[in-house]
Amino acid sequence: MRANQVVAAALALLMAATAAGCSDDPAPAPAADLGGTDRSTVRDGGTLRWAVDTVPTTLNVHQSEATADSALLAHALLPSLFRLDQHARAGADRDYLESASSTPAGQQPQTITYHLNPKAVWSDGSPLSAADFTAQWKALSGADPAYHSDHPDGYGQIESVTQGSDPQEVRVVLKQPYAPWRSLFSPLYPAAVTGTPDAFNQPLADTFRTSAGPFAVASYDKAAGKVVLTRNPHWWGDPAKAEELDFLAVPAAERLDALDQNRLDIAALTSSVDRAVPADSPGAAPPDAAAVAEASAQALKRAEALPGLTLHRAAAPAFTQLTLNSTRGPLTDPNVRRAVARAVDRQKTATAALGPLGLKAAALGNHLLMTDQDGYRDNSAALGTASATELLDQAGWAANGAARTKDGQQLTLDLLLPEGSATARRTADELATELAAAGITVKPQAVAPDTFVAQHLATGDFDLALFSWPSTGFAGGEERALYAKPRPGPDGVPVVGLNYARTGSEEIDQLLDRAAAELDPAAQRDLLQQADARIWQEAHSVPLYQRPDLVAVRSTVAGAGAYGFGGPRYQDLGFLKG
Repeated sequence: MRANQVVAAALALLMAATAAGCSDDPAPAPAADLGGTDRSTVRDGGTLRWAVDTVPTTLNVHQSEATADSALLAHALLPSLFRLDQHARAGADRDYLESASSTPAGQQPQTITYHLNPKAVWSDGSPLSAADFTAQWKALSGADPAYHSDHPDGYGQIESVTQGSDPQEVRVVLKQPYAPWRSLFSPLYPAAVTGTPDAFNQPLADTFRTSAGPFAVASYDKAAGKVVLTRNPHWWGDPAKAEELDFLAVPAAERLDALDQNRLDIAALTSSVDRAVPADSPGAAPPDAAAVAEASAQALKRAEALPGLTLHRAAAPAFTQLTLNSTRGPLTDPNVRRAVARAVDRQKTATAALGPLGLKAAALGNHLLMTDQDGYRDNSAALGTASATELLDQAGWAANGAARTKDGQQLTLDLLLPEGSATARRTADELATELAAAGITVKPQAVAPDTFVAQHLATGDFDLALFSWPSTGFAGGEERALYAKPRPGPDGVPVVGLNYARTGSEEIDQLLDRAAAELDPAAQRDLLQQADARIWQEAHSVPLYQRPDLVAVRSTVAGAGAYGFGGPRYQDLGFLKG
């Protein structure tokens, strides 16, 4: 599990019926929303200008300094053996793989056989080979602490990597089965940059010139805030349509102006809209909620009206959820936690959050699978049929007017939310209304994003917390860390890791472990559903909705937009003919 990258992703996301069910079920936001995707309609040549938050300090996505922008650039330069479609279905990328297969369920040891495209070469002319796979495995396995990496899931389970019957065949043997094996070696790095700790630990950025993608680095200038990619002359696949991709560091607050002034062609605007700052904000103190909401609404109107641009909307591969701290105050009682979960109307909450952004909202009912993914199922019924009122009665919290009290204390919970987010504020206000109807008083508390995790989530200084988690799309792997039962550390204090709810069970851990090792897709989905039902029963957290993704694209640009679980096919990006 890339723990610090997941936390970083969560921080980035902060920047940006029946009580537990939902009465109506409107169509959700689309899984993806792109401009034209037929490369025959795209002309050759031209420079695409793409906004990034900053020029990343590294292109090694396995270093702690890596960001989403690191991954965006890396996938234009490096092999990804498998690509996810908008529903998180993995398919082999034929530019790199002729085929890939794993031994069937029940056959041990699991062996993955890759047949590489014989045309696939690094930009120095050397072919992709087992040596690249071997170096990356050893760097990421965790066996050698000299490699400064978060050791992503799967690599530590590899037993060996060898060349097969010819140089294009690579055989990977695992110590134990690993269901999301398609997530491995994407991106794949050349052995020269992963083969030794010294090479691996170097910031992979301005000096990196090795490519095996449709583009290669032409210039990398952090000071100027610009990375230029040009066509890779050694590329063997469909020729890149665009002659050049310019990735420009443009802060979210400046992107609407940059688009309006024709300085950008592609720009993510979720944060630009969600965290718009009121024009008359003094800057010294956070603006009030009403001013933030109005600024967000005005930013959205402007984004929709920008001449020559289209605002694409889709559900992002991330979800917003309500975490319940099981170690603090009334929430130490499972019945109180279940009452909170039952009191939440997820459909109303999703509509309140996403409706103003022009998205049809669908409530999320699963902790492990997003609505866009195959196998998704709403398991909220696992909470049971008891109402929030009944559960609070059982817990001894008596109705006392509009509030609930026990031993002279009112049932009051604070709700942590990221400061400056209009969507989070709408969500928090709706949650406070829904919980008040059950006699639970909620006090929203906006906290600066840079202190949200370290000073509150990690320390347990909260009752309820509203924030988002990214979703990898490879179910059965990295989700475990969010729900794993905390274990005592050397000092006897439980180590919570990323499980900020601080609740879990042996059964949940075992089900998630079994799901990660189950190679039969149907059996794996069944295990995931069982695990999710148990997470609901623990009232660990309440999944609310998939986050929105808003991307502005110049109307003459094809192949770009809100990708959902998918991503750019860089060689197809370009300007429409005519």
